Amino acid sequence: MKYTRTLLLAALLVSLAACTQPKPSTVGSDAGIEKRIEQLLSKMTLSEKIGQMNQVSVGGEVSNYAEAMRNGQIGSILNEVDPVKINEFQRICVEESRLGIPLLVGRDVIHGFHTVFPIPLGLAATFDPALVEQGARIAAVEATGQGVRWTFSPMLDIARDPRWGRMAEGSGEDVWLDARMAEAMVRGYQGTDPDGSSMAACIKHFVGYGAAEGGRDYNSTFLTERQLRNVYLPPFEAAVKAGAMTLMTSFNDNDGVPSTGNTFILKDILRDEWGFDGLVVTDWNSMGEMISHGFGVDRKDVACKAVNAGVDMDMMTFGFISHLEEMVASGCVKESVIDNAVRNILRIKMLLGLFENPYVDVAAGQAVQYAENHLDAARRSAEESVILLKNDGILPLDAAHVGSILVTGPMADAPHDQLGTWAFDGEKSHTVTPLMALRERFPGKVNYVPYGYSRERRTRFDDIVSAARRADVVLVFLGEEAILSGEAHCLADLNLIGTQSELLVALKAAGKPVVATVMAGRPLTIERDLPNCRAMLYAFHPGTMGGPALVNLLFGDVNPSGKTPVTFLRTVGQVPMYYSHTMTGRPYKGETLLNDIALEAGQTSLGNTSYYLDYGARPLFPFGYGLSYTTFDYSDIALDKTVYPADGMITVSFKLANTGAFDGTEVAQIYVRDLVGSVTRPVKELKHFERVALKAGEQRTVQVQIPVSELAFCGLDGAWKVEPGDFQLWVSGDSDSGQPVSFKVQ
Repeated sequence: MKYTRTLLLAALLVSLAACTQPKPSTVGSDAGIEKRIEQLLSKMTLSEKIGQMNQVSVGGEVSNYAEAMRNGQIGSILNEVDPVKINEFQRICVEESRLGIPLLVGRDVIHGFHTVFPIPLGLAATFDPALVEQGARIAAVEATGQGVRWTFSPMLDIARDPRWGRMAEGSGEDVWLDARMAEAMVRGYQGTDPDGSSMAACIKHFVGYGAAEGGRDYNSTFLTERQLRNVYLPPFEAAVKAGAMTLMTSFNDNDGVPSTGNTFILKDILRDEWGFDGLVVTDWNSMGEMISHGFGVDRKDVACKAVNAGVDMDMMTFGFISHLEEMVASGCVKESVIDNAVRNILRIKMLLGLFENPYVDVAAGQAVQYAENHLDAARRSAEESVILLKNDGILPLDAAHVGSILVTGPMADAPHDQLGTWAFDGEKSHTVTPLMALRERFPGKVNYVPYGYSRERRTRFDDIVSAARRADVVLVFLGEEAILSGEAHCLADLNLIGTQSELLVALKAAGKPVVATVMAGRPLTIERDLPNCRAMLYAFHPGTMGGPALVNLLFGDVNPSGKTPVTFLRTVGQVPMYYSHTMTGRPYKGETLLNDIALEAGQTSLGNTSYYLDYGARPLFPFGYGLSYTTFDYSDIALDKTVYPADGMITVSFKLANTGAFDGTEVAQIYVRDLVGSVTRPVKELKHFERVALKAGEQRTVQVQIPVSELAFCGLDGAWKVEPGDFQLWVSGDSDSGQPVSFKVQ
């Protein structure tokens, strides 16, 4: 009978009596599962154990991998999404291998599976963890419906250099925002109670990868332990506490030690401090790349270093499968190390229920792809992710009295590029572009004149400008192709590519209202473009339903509420620039005051502060910035106390009023500054945000609580604690506004 062997094995394992207390677990295991793991582990040969530690990217025919699977030499596969093939792979493993251990099937499901949501940087712009969690849940439902049970997401790398292409894949520059998005995505992928629609999250890249020198992918980082603990580790710890099942090492070396061989981060911090008992996998060949780093002689050497550092599974280096047996024989690696790695792998497979249900129902899985509620959630996510950067009052456009609309620009009808990076399974045929959405809503009123990026297409300017003169409004969709962001797609020049800026100049000269929308995978340097349009929306590649979302925003069906999850620079030469910097000994005081001081000081060093001679010290747009079609007013900001104990709770109350003519949602942000510490502290740090929806003219009193423990940091003595002293707190609509209130911590 088909699958009989699997069911008998599952029944045997489930029936085993639990005679020991469960060990503490961060991934949700229990005594019953631990007993099952030990029972199965005791039956495994060394070769079969090592096979579980081997992950292979499959391609071509199933028969190419069948023999290795029968022999128990593959524990996980990635990059197969055909459910029929996946079922056959599973059948071979559970029916024809000696122990019947199912595969763990992985895939880069980064911001949606078939239904593609905005890129993670766009999701962060929503400041809406609940919506992000829903999107991850939908991604899990669609992916598991095809047989994928493991995603290599979320990426938790703090990124403060927009030249780095992988900024698109994360949540931006802020520690607290990144941590909240991490928790939301972990909950969404894995579900609150693992079942057949649960997909193991893989938090990555551990750790510091976002600080790659020069914004160049795979480059080295030089972060101190204090920087790691205060900035780069907290989102990972939050995700571990949220129950993330797996973790991926990063490509970079930090201070000379590659992540994949770094015992300090993988054992001392991850395992010993945080108690993580999930699966640690390398990034693609990151173990083999330690040879290129100069951290190992050959594949055997780096395999020894990686497994002893705490790596459980090798992705596409084949170092474990090739060398671990001989390393055990030689004493380089203890078999107990391998046993523990296999425990971590089996634990995930059991938690996901793969032993009981290794197969996917092909018809049922197909039925959930592009479900109506999935598309609706993708549209709402895109709507909340879009940031209104400029508006002179032209938006929202009046749909009831719209006349002739000119649509142009390279992103107006670019379904593949609209999906963004890391959208392997999104299909152009299901993507709705702005042009499609506009034509559907305003039949007969839309004139589309295509535009290409290259200078060879510059002759089209005459056609576009001529069409602009005949239109009532010009909607131009600008940006960058999806291929220009993501892994290995870093840029030194962040201006709009090609002749897009020149196009804006020409359109403005045509004399008709120009509304620009930028779709990109990073914050581009758009200062020169803002004067040439009357309004600008910024959409980090918005996914499958980006077109309808943008049209709804342009015509006021939805009021923009997105906020910048990363600082927008005036010029690339300002990199790195982020809001939570330290004060320095000579903080910037503004050009006017600076010049006065310099004159009074006779041009001595007393007039010097930390700034650029040509661009000052301020960005184009600060972190947390975003306009609305209405206006919001903050007042009566108050704390319940002036002095708090280190284990206390800060209650913040404030009034928020919608003082404009449109209903809208404001992202109220709370920032804190520790004025004096044992080490210098950031000028501001985000500690809470709240999405508040208000009708036109409505006012509401908002009250939030912030544990004093949120003010802890790694100080001079290396301890994580709240230091007593004076603090300031801001409640505002972005990181660069508002007036502080003061309090103390005893």
